[in-house]
Amino acid sequence: MKRSRINEIIRDADAFIRSFGYVLPPFAYWSPEEMKARRSEIAQIVERRLGWDVTDYGREDFDKLGLFLFTVRNGDAADLTAGRGMLYAEKIMISRQDQISPMHRHIVKAEDIINRGGATLALELFESGPDGTVDESAEVTVVTDGITRKLPAGGILRLKPGESVTLMPGNWHAFWGEGGDVLIGEVSTVNDDRTDNIFREPIGRFSNVEEDEAPLHLLVSDYEVWL
Repeated sequence: MKRSRINEIIRDADAFIRSFGYVLPPFAYWSPEEMKARRSEIAQIVERRLGWDVTDYGREDFDKLGLFLFTVRNGDAADLTAGRGMLYAEKIMISRQDQISPMHRHIVKAEDIINRGGATLALELFESGPDGTVDESAEVTVVTDGITRKLPAGGILRLKPGESVTLMPGNWHAFWGEGGDVLIGEVSTVNDDRTDNIFREPIGRFSNVEEDEAPLHLLVSDYEVWL
């Protein structure tokens, strides 16, 4: 994905997020140069990969297969092992109309996916089989805002603004905006996007960036190279 396209997506995403009264933290707007200058202060931002994330899953077709994310806060995996401390994470995301976030599951992370505003959020759901792969026959059980719901394998769960679903490790899910763009909140256990995303198809989690202009803001996937 070209850096110019990523910069455009970031600008559009910030405007969309603000239209719902949600404001990102101050560090979201730092330039790469400011992040470098303040490197000694921002260990948690870098190590816990807080910040901008624009992915086309390595397929170079963001409008059809992609997702915008911003990680607002994130704990440490060591806290999970200890069973105390900062055990949680939070993201804000945008799923564009008919833009697929592909079928995947998590090993560790449990998450609440929340429709914060916009159109309908549609999720296709499967359970895991004994070997962890998609079970195409098992009924799916999830909780939506405290209410137990059952769907057939591959059933589509539709969430209106204000509604949410709790997905446990092993719940396979793909999602997209239906009828328009959707602002999505995610509240979860500690998040590690480098190791805890298992995709049904062999795709990458992060974009391959072509540097055709300077970055407006760094992506979390830029930190290791730029900082």
